[in-house]
Parts: sequence; C-alpha cells; structure tokens
Amino acid sequence: MIKAGIIGATGYAGAELVRLLLQHREAEIVWYGSRSYIEKPYADVYGNMFRLVDEKCMDDNMEALADQVDVIFTATPQGLCASLVNEEILSKVKIVDLSADFRIKDVSVYEKWYGIEHKSPQFIEEAVYGLCELNRESVKGARLVANPGCYTTCSILTLYPLVKEGLIDPATIIIDAKSGTSGAGRGAKVNNLYCEVNENIKAYGVASHRHTPEIEEQLSYACGTDVVLSFTPHLVPMNRGILVTAYANLLPGVSEEQIRNAYETQYKGEPFIRLLAGKTPPETRWVEGSNYVDINYVVDPRTNRVVMMGALDNLIKGAAGQAVQNMNLLFGFEETEGLMQVPMFP
Repeated sequence: MIKAGIIGATGYAGAELVRLLLQHREAEIVWYGSRSYIEKPYADVYGNMFRLVDEKCMDDNMEALADQVDVIFTATPQGLCASLVNEEILSKVKIVDLSADFRIKDVSVYEKWYGIEHKSPQFIEEAVYGLCELNRESVKGARLVANPGCYTTCSILTLYPLVKEGLIDPATIIIDAKSGTSGAGRGAKVNNLYCEVNENIKAYGVASHRHTPEIEEQLSYACGTDVVLSFTPHLVPMNRGILVTAYANLLPGVSEEQIRNAYETQYKGEPFIRLLAGKTPPETRWVEGSNYVDINYVVDPRTNRVVMMGALDNLIKGAAGQAVQNMNLLFGFEETEGLMQVPMFP
C-alpha cells in the first residue's frame, strides 16, 4: 500500500483523482490539498464524498507533503508545480504533474505559449511525458511525470499510428477538437456560466491554443521531422468528453489495409484503446466515466484524405485516469488497477 497526496484536490481533475484512488487497492490518500478550502471538510466541498472521506482540506506545502507520501499528484494551474518542486523533494517522492509545466521540452516555447516564466527549467529534460501507450518503459523509471492533458491525449493517440508508420503527409494535418465544459476547470468564469454555454457551440483559441506545440512536439518525435499543424478547439454544452476529428492527405499508394494494420500494430494489447469496427465513428457518450479511448478512421478516396476520429473522457483518460495509470507504472502495479470502470450511460 502506497500513500498519495493531492495538491489541487478540489478541482474537477483533483476530485476525479480522489474518486479513482478511493477505489484503488494499492493506494491510500493521506493529503487532500486545496488552497481555497484549507480546514474545510472535503465532503463539504464534494457532497458525493459524504461518509467516504472524513479528512479536511490542507494547504499546498509540497515539502511537508513529500515527507509523508510516496507520490504527489499536482492537479493545479500552470506554473504552480514548477514553483514548488526542487531536488530535495524529488529525492524523496514521485511526482505526477497534471499541468503543462513539464510537458514541453523547449522552455522558450512553454514560456511563449503559456505567457509565464518557468520556475524550474532544470527538471524539464528529465521529466517523462506520461502518455503511457507511447512512453510506458520510460515512465517506469521516472521521478517526475508530465501527465498529458485531454486535447493532447486524444489528438496524439488518434493520429500517432499513421504518423509513426509514415502513411500521411504530416504537413497537411488539421485537428478539429471539441470539449465538454469541465475541461475549463471549476473556477468561476463568465464564459462558462450556464446561460453562456447552453444551446451554443463555439471555437476558441483559434490558431493560438496552447496545446498546439505539445501535440506538434509529440507527433514530431513519431515521424522524425518537425510537424506543424492546425489545431482548433471548440466548447460544447456537455459536462465531459473530448471528440477529435483530424484530417490529413494520404501519401501515394497507401491502402486502407495499411491504415488498419498501422492502428492494430501500434495499439495491439493496449488495455484502454478500443479500435472501432467498420466506419463506426467514436462518440463521447460511450467513453464517459471511463479510461478508454475510442478510435476509428474513414478513407475519403475522392480527396485522397483520411479522416481520423477519437473520443475520451477529458477528466479521466484526459487527466486523472491517465495520472493513476502513470502511478501504476511508477510503482509496478497492474497498469489497469483502479481504472476498469465501465463507461456510464446515460
């Protein structure tokens, strides 16, 4: 049994971490960190935890926390983890950071897209990008895991096999992505009020969304050359879910059989990736509440393009579930431990 601490336990991703870890046979939560609710009972913040969690919320003192736990999850805004972590802490404890602080290897790119100074760039190089399906072996030996976010996880996993196998022209990639409102966090923002979101869909961060360089960087590793792509996210009036629809030109001579083989080869045996049959499009409702990613594609011979589609739950595989999956790898547990929830419907 390992001990876990969560900094940012009262955000949406932090609350999902609590829910998943309470069902984990090998982990115990001993620190519910929340700067906004210090000394307030956790179950008063989230009533679904009544009689399940008796502890009160604590602060974000990472140094004190490192002496009490085996793993720290930081489900916090960008910049906080980087401002708290140091060598002494990393010598004592594993850290799974759900923010973007250590996902991008070029600190100047991070600072440009996020608009903040990186407080601990000395740890960027050693941080492992925690997309388990791609970096499983590297995660196992890490001290610091950069847990990917929802848009990036869905986009990269949807495109990766065809980029890796060299079946599409990476210069032609266009990603259209849609997210439920929980992806924007629990903080009070006018744009996320019910009347602002309900009965509406809108694009945002057009040609400027900060997840763009992260997707480009990981796909560049896959194909061995710099990838520059178009990424446009949209906000839709639902609680959870990410749906990615990506487009790219097929390279000359590529067959549909090669495409299917690429997906099946790259994701053979992956417990959380479900390749759908035929031309069935992924739907967010069939992955809600689970750590699964549903993926499929359709070839358009008229335009010589392939349409690649993926769906996941932004709070689970797109955040907390992926973090637990990384924790399982770090400590040698079964990778699926605590994560085999059946998708919820309706």
